[in-house]
Amino acid sequence: MDFIYQSERFADLQLLRYHLNGFEKLSLRQKIFIFYLAKATLFGRDIIFDQNGKHNLLIRKTLETVYTDADIPHDTDEFRAFEVYLKRIWFSNGIYHHYGCEKFEPGFPEQFLKDALKKVDITSLPIGKEILSLEELCNIIWPAIFDTSYMPKRVNKADGEDLIVTSACNFYDGVTQQEAENFYARMKERYADCKEPLSYGLNSTLVKEKGEIKEKVWCANGLYGPAIRKIIYWLEKAADYAENECQRKLINTLISYYKTGDLVLFNKYSIEWVSEHDATIDFINGFIEVYGDPLGLKASWEGLVEYIDKEATCRTQIISNNAQWFEDHSPVDARFRKPVVKGVTANVICAAMLGGEEYPSTAIGINLPNADWIRAQYGSKSITISNITDAYNKAAHGNGFKEEFVIDDATLELIGQYGDLCDDLHTDLHECLGHGSGQMLPGIDPDALKAYSSTIEEARADLFGLYYIADEKLVELGLTPDIEAYKSQYYTYMMNGLMTQLIRIKPGHQIEEAHMRNRALIANWCYENGNVIHLIRRNEKTYLEISDYEQLRSLIATLLAEIQRIKSEGDYKAARKLVEQYAVKVDAELHAEILERYQRLNLAPYKGFINPQLLPIYDNNGDIADVQVYYGEDYAHQMLRYGQEYGTLI
Repeated sequence: MDFIYQSERFADLQLLRYHLNGFEKLSLRQKIFIFYLAKATLFGRDIIFDQNGKHNLLIRKTLETVYTDADIPHDTDEFRAFEVYLKRIWFSNGIYHHYGCEKFEPGFPEQFLKDALKKVDITSLPIGKEILSLEELCNIIWPAIFDTSYMPKRVNKADGEDLIVTSACNFYDGVTQQEAENFYARMKERYADCKEPLSYGLNSTLVKEKGEIKEKVWCANGLYGPAIRKIIYWLEKAADYAENECQRKLINTLISYYKTGDLVLFNKYSIEWVSEHDATIDFINGFIEVYGDPLGLKASWEGLVEYIDKEATCRTQIISNNAQWFEDHSPVDARFRKPVVKGVTANVICAAMLGGEEYPSTAIGINLPNADWIRAQYGSKSITISNITDAYNKAAHGNGFKEEFVIDDATLELIGQYGDLCDDLHTDLHECLGHGSGQMLPGIDPDALKAYSSTIEEARADLFGLYYIADEKLVELGLTPDIEAYKSQYYTYMMNGLMTQLIRIKPGHQIEEAHMRNRALIANWCYENGNVIHLIRRNEKTYLEISDYEQLRSLIATLLAEIQRIKSEGDYKAARKLVEQYAVKVDAELHAEILERYQRLNLAPYKGFINPQLLPIYDNNGDIADVQVYYGEDYAHQMLRYGQEYGTLI
C-alpha cells in the first residue's frame, strides 16, 4: 500500500505525514537511541507554548477539557468553529499564528464557551494553588481569547515602536525595549575580555521585580524546571545508547547545561556537538533559534531527532568538501571572507521526531550553531531534511499552483525539469555554506543589527546560495546537470519574493516574519535596481518575467557583497534602511490579485506534520526488543495524547 502523505485540512493549514525511510534497517541499539531521544524531544512541548504567550498553557488546557469532557452537541456551527480554533492553537503552539504572529480570532461567541465551561468537571480545569476559581480562570484567559486589542501580536517588528512592550511573546516581563537593551549592553561590557563570548540572554526570561531587572534562568531548578527535568531523564537514558564516546560526552554536557543554565556549558556543548561527525543518528534539543524574540536574543525551545540519508548525503558532502573554494570565490570584499573554512559538515537526514518550535511546522534545512565565533573556530553542521521535502513535493504535485502563476509553458517546463533538484540544492547551499560563510570584523558586537539581524542573516545565506547555484562549478562537480538548471530557481525564488509569498499575508498587513522579509528584500531590490525582472500583465493577470538571467546573477552578487558588509561591520543603519525599504511594504493592488487567484485554487498556504508514533516492543524480560513505527494516529488524538503524556507545566 502506498504511503499517504496528506491528512486533514482546516483554516489555512494542511496536515501531512512524513515517512521514516530506512528506519527498519537500523540496528536495535540505534532504534532505542532514537526512541529515547524522541521522548526528550516531546517533553519540551509545554516550554514552547509558554514562551509563545503567557496565557497559552491555561487556554490550551481549558479548551482541551471542553473539547473532551463538555456535554454539548458537536454537530453545531459553534462547536465546529471552536474545534478549528483549538486545532489552530495546537498547530501554532499558542493563540498566535505560527508565521504571521497575529492573534487568532475565535469563530464562536463568548457565550458558547461560558456555557460549555459550566458543563465540565471543574476539577479537570487548570484550577489549583494559583487560580482558585472558574471565575478567576475566565478573567485571565477571556481577554487573550476574545479581546482583539489585548496582546494582539506575538512578535512585533514595526519600526519605531517598543518591540518588547508591543510583543506578546513571554520572554520579558515588566521591562521596556530600552531597559532590556541597556541590561545586556552592560553585561557585555562587564565580560568584554571573555575569549569565548556567551550568548547573553539566550536561556532566560528578563523581569522587573520591585524595580530591579534580573534574569530568571531556564534550567532544572529554575524556570521550566519540571519540563527540563523530564528532558534530562530521557537524555540520560539515551546517553547509554550513544553511538560513540564523543556523542555520549556531548549528551552529558547538554545535561549539565540543562541542570545549571550555565551558558559557558552551552558553548562547550555546541563545540562538542559540531565536532562530532561519525554518528548515523544526531539530534537538536534546546533553546536554539531567536526568531521568536523581537530583539533576537532569547531562544525558543526546539527538538529534532534525525538519522542520515546516506544516498542523498553524497550531494551535501561534495558541497562541504569544496567549502574553501566557494569562500575564496565569493563576490564579497576579501576582508569579510574566511581565510580558512573550518569544520563544515553537511548531511541530508531523515527526521525521526519533531518537537517544540519544529512541530508541527518545521524547517527543511538547518545550520548550527548560531554563534559566529564557534562557526569561525570550529565550523558548523548543516542538514537538509529529505523526508520532509519529499512530503512537501508529494503534496504539491498536480495542485495547479505553478500553472496559475508561472508565465508560460517554456518556464513551466524548465521548472518541471529542474525545480525539485534546484530547490534542494539551494537549501543545501543556504545551510551548508551560506550561514557558515564570511566573518565578522574584530570587535563587532554579534547583536549589533538588533531587530534586523535575523532578516539580514537569512538574506545573506539565501544570496550565497542563489549566487553559486548559477556557477559552472556546480556543473563541474556534478551537482547540476547543465548551466541552464539554475534558471528554474531564479524564477521561482523571484516569483515567490515578489508575488506568491503574499498569500501568507492578510490584506492591509505588512511583512514581518524574518524569512519572508528576506525573500522580499532580495526580490524587490533586484527588481528595482536592475532592468531584468519585469511584472507584466496578460489576460488581466500579473506575471513575472526575467529577461536576463546572467545580469540577475550580477545583481545578486552586488547585493550579497553589501549584505555581507553590513553583517561584518555591524552596520545597523544600513540594515534598517535595506529592510524597511525593500522587505516590509506590500503593494495592496498586487496583493489583492494574488490572494484572489490563490483562493480559486482551494489550497492551504501553510503545511505542517503529524509525528509518527515510535512504539517499543518489549520481550519477556521487560527489555526493548524492537521499536516499530505507526503512522495512523490522527491530528486531534496526537495533540490530546501529547497534552496528557508530556504536559509538565500545568
